[in-house]
Amino acid sequence: MDQATRLDEYPRQYARTRRFTLGAPRAFTVSPDGSRVVFLRTKGPEDTVSCLWVLDVASGTERCVFDPRDLGAGDDEDLSQAEKDRRERVGESTSGVTRYSADRDVRNIVFTVSGRPYIADLETDALDDLTVPGSVDDPRIDPTGRRVAYVVNGALHVRDLQGGNRVLAANDDPDTFWGLAEFIAAEEMHRFRGHWWSPDGRLLAATRVDESDVNTWYLHDPGDPSQAPRPIRFPSAGTANAQVELWVFDAVTGTRTEVEWDHHTFPYLARVEWSEGGPLTLLVQSRDQRRAQLLEVAAATGQATVAREYTDDAWLDLPEDAPVRLSDGRLVMVERDTATDTKRLTVDGEPVTPPGLHVRAVLDGVHDVLFQASEDPTELHLWRWSPEEGAVRLSHEPGVHGGAEGGDVLVLTSSTLDDPLPTVTVLKESQAVATIATLVERPVIEPRPILLTLGARELRAALLLPGGREPDGPLPVLLDPYGGPVALANRVWRTMGAYLTSQWFADHGFAVLVVDGRGMDGRGPEWERTVRHDFPLTLEDQVDALHAAAARFPFLDTTRVAMRGWSFGGYLSALAVLRRPDVFSAAIVGAPVSDFRLYTTHYTERYLGDPNELPEVYERNAFVAEAANLTRPILLIHGLTDDNVLPAHTMRFSAALFEAGRFHELVLLPGAHRTGSDAVAENQLLVQLDFLRRTLGA
Repeated sequence: MDQATRLDEYPRQYARTRRFTLGAPRAFTVSPDGSRVVFLRTKGPEDTVSCLWVLDVASGTERCVFDPRDLGAGDDEDLSQAEKDRRERVGESTSGVTRYSADRDVRNIVFTVSGRPYIADLETDALDDLTVPGSVDDPRIDPTGRRVAYVVNGALHVRDLQGGNRVLAANDDPDTFWGLAEFIAAEEMHRFRGHWWSPDGRLLAATRVDESDVNTWYLHDPGDPSQAPRPIRFPSAGTANAQVELWVFDAVTGTRTEVEWDHHTFPYLARVEWSEGGPLTLLVQSRDQRRAQLLEVAAATGQATVAREYTDDAWLDLPEDAPVRLSDGRLVMVERDTATDTKRLTVDGEPVTPPGLHVRAVLDGVHDVLFQASEDPTELHLWRWSPEEGAVRLSHEPGVHGGAEGGDVLVLTSSTLDDPLPTVTVLKESQAVATIATLVERPVIEPRPILLTLGARELRAALLLPGGREPDGPLPVLLDPYGGPVALANRVWRTMGAYLTSQWFADHGFAVLVVDGRGMDGRGPEWERTVRHDFPLTLEDQVDALHAAAARFPFLDTTRVAMRGWSFGGYLSALAVLRRPDVFSAAIVGAPVSDFRLYTTHYTERYLGDPNELPEVYERNAFVAEAANLTRPILLIHGLTDDNVLPAHTMRFSAALFEAGRFHELVLLPGAHRTGSDAVAENQLLVQLDFLRRTLGA
């Protein structure tokens, strides 16, 4: 395939493979005896229906346990609004089996397709559907494999697998629901569930969410005027959040007990942990996010005892999937060590990882702790801590690594600079015994990033050039950042797959510069806290990196510079042409937050504070009022049903530009915050390329 054909093919390939995710194995669970690995995967690089698979470790063979199409299900799913919202929160791009729940032995697996629950016995290959009264959300099997809890229309149910459904908590109030994560928990705290079984499978802890005080806003797709606007509960900065309670139910008798804690001081229920090693454990957080408590709950009475309290002058980070309770009862957390400016793994409050190793996610913990951490912010490695050996790195090649384990079996996922496709290796006692097939289509584009460290702040960056070669003459420059403070949102990684679209733009005649600036994850808490009250300083890092790169590579034409970005990257792109037209010639602004008073409480208040107390901070971080300053070409893009960064952000900015006589280009997409249909995904790239060619003359 020649170069021109590859360039023409890439947008279609990018779209029909759902950004090269179809065919990639994911969601791994290893049985405690190490005999099998459960995972999800579609059957091919363009197949959008996710199936349930099992790898037999002894033989190294895979088998498909459940394909939704065998029962007549496929892409055309009948989903509850709660499930549609969940998939948007987690960025789910497939249909079929998109998540599952396993019992303690990883023998019985429960999942839904189109709201209908099924249970698979992995030892007998028996598959049964569960008779339930309605479309089911989030079914979870108890650790002993006897019962399944689930939600129907906001009501909490439990089904004994020997027969019989029980309604634990009915729901007749449209403003409340049981057993599901509220918007803020899922979108900003990464708590995606709302009910948890006790280790013995008798008790069930479940949230009750009351959204009656939360703003009701409306989303409407003007392309379908027959549909009424959809009301959504959106807690914007400075306004009321949902009220969240936690109750403990006896699944046999149906009795319930409310868990008691100081809801006024700690309204955010951030984490819930209930495992063999100890009592029901909660992590609750204050509204300003400067205080948090780790609570141990007596399930019989609902009484909570403070096990630990945390404070921070700026904000407390919520660790990914921590706390974890070890089998001996000790608590695993990720805590800020101010003396060494490191996020360290702690066991019962004692640091067990070295200074300079930034722990970024906890994956699992029973006797040992499996976690991801970085010594270099461009790499993410898999580590294990054990009482016997301490912290040991399990991945070695530079890149991004993750995994799961059970017994003496480890699943290691790896993405590197050697291949755009990820690999999945199964190791037993540290020896590779099998691989799990990756069915992702090989990209027609081959990125060749030049990894750089730029400027006085040692900004991590990657430079992509046409064909990966230095040109004979000057090249227009495209900055391609995300740039915002979100865990693991970095764009500069030592993996080939991170730069596919950037390389596609480069191959059309641009030098593409990708930069991770201040506030981003992986360089320590102080680095992240530099953006407090001041998001625009992230633009300074993009400008400084550009100048430092131009000093090293004279072919970078700094008279022709554009920026493209989505979400926080879109915000940065708008700031670029409004506040630094001396540097930037054009901008592509995708789904930007134009006014943080219209964005979510938990995210925005963490960095900018309460708008009712600090209105000047919000004014300084917004850009709609600066519309009259625009002197450069700008392309605005937004999905009309975006329930994260609401379309109002772009519409208000567009209106302000028009009223100021600053004419601009506007593309309104069918769909939400993430890319919609295949056609939309393809043409979204093409319209950006067309804009850049016209404005930069590539």
